[in-house]
Amino acid sequence: MMVVKKKTKPKTKKPSKKAEKSRRYYEAVGRRKTATARVRLFTCRPFEDEKGKISVNKKQYFEFFPTLELWSIVKSPLEKMKSLNRFEASVKVKGGGFKGQAEAIRHGLARALVKFNPDFRKKLKRVGYLKRDPRMKERKKPGLKKARKAPQWAKR
Repeated sequence: MMVVKKKTKPKTKKPSKKAEKSRRYYEAVGRRKTATARVRLFTCRPFEDEKGKISVNKKQYFEFFPTLELWSIVKSPLEKMKSLNRFEASVKVKGGGFKGQAEAIRHGLARALVKFNPDFRKKLKRVGYLKRDPRMKERKKPGLKKARKAPQWAKR
C-alpha cells in the first residue's frame, strides 16, 4: 500500500503583537538636580490616531504634571523644532520634585531629537536645552544646621 502525501503550502509566520509594537526609537537620558528621565522618542506613523503623545510613567504628561508651566517645559523642545505631532515619547522619570523632573524630561527630549537629526543641535543648544543644569543642593556639614547656616553664636 502506497501513501501519497499532500503538498501543503509552507507556513508563514504572522508577525507577533510584540513585534508589531516594537519599532525604531531614539533613546536619551536627561538629568536635573536629583531627577533622572529616560526618554524614548518614536517617530509617528502617518495612519496613527494619537500623534504627539508624551507619556510620563505610563500617564499622559498633562495628567502627571499639575501645572500649565510644567506642561510647557516638557513639550518645549518639540515645539521649538516644530515637530510636536511628528513624534511620540515614552518617558520614565524618577527622583527630585515636579520641576526637576520636567526639566530632566526637557533635557532628555532635546538629546533624543539631536540623535534623530544632528541638524537640530544648533537650535536646541542656542536655547539651552542641551546643557545639563549642574545646580544641586549642597550637602549639610557637621556642626551646622544646614549646608552653611551655623547655630546662633552666644558670647556667654
